[in-house]
Amino acid sequence: MELSNTARRFVLHWGEMGSAWGVNRTVAQIHALLYFHGRPLHAEEIAETLSVARSNVSTSLKELTSWNLVRVTHVLGDRRDYFETSVDVWELLRTVVRERKQREFDPTVRMLAELVEDEGFQNETPDAQDRVRECLRLMQTLGSWSEEMMRLSPSTLEKVLKLGASVQRFVRGDGS
Repeated sequence: MELSNTARRFVLHWGEMGSAWGVNRTVAQIHALLYFHGRPLHAEEIAETLSVARSNVSTSLKELTSWNLVRVTHVLGDRRDYFETSVDVWELLRTVVRERKQREFDPTVRMLAELVEDEGFQNETPDAQDRVRECLRLMQTLGSWSEEMMRLSPSTLEKVLKLGASVQRFVRGDGS
């Protein structure tokens, strides 16, 4: 498949942003390609379009599948696996937030809670204890807030996000 200039720019930029977010460039590019085109593609088509090795595509698709960002589908009369992603940007946001929270955020909250409950914690200086407890409180609050935000409908979430920006401008004195 030949990429249009727009598609090429989108896919390349998404790959660069993926790298900045700690995601393999090819993984991000494959996701961008699937999102941009909005239709299922098979691995050979993805490899050819992005000019990457088939083995790299296979590994990247497994990673995207493990993140619940890509799912396998089939086309009538074709035995190959096809891969698709949601074209709903809000669904993708929810998926990324949920997966990152489960993989990165929640283990940190559990570790901090374990530290506070550990009998040796009381041997730390009061200032160190306060810092760890404050970190735990902040992370628990952020976790609860993110869960509540992700329960909102896309239209309500968008309103909340816009309201937050308005509140920020008001607090800074930029708004009327």
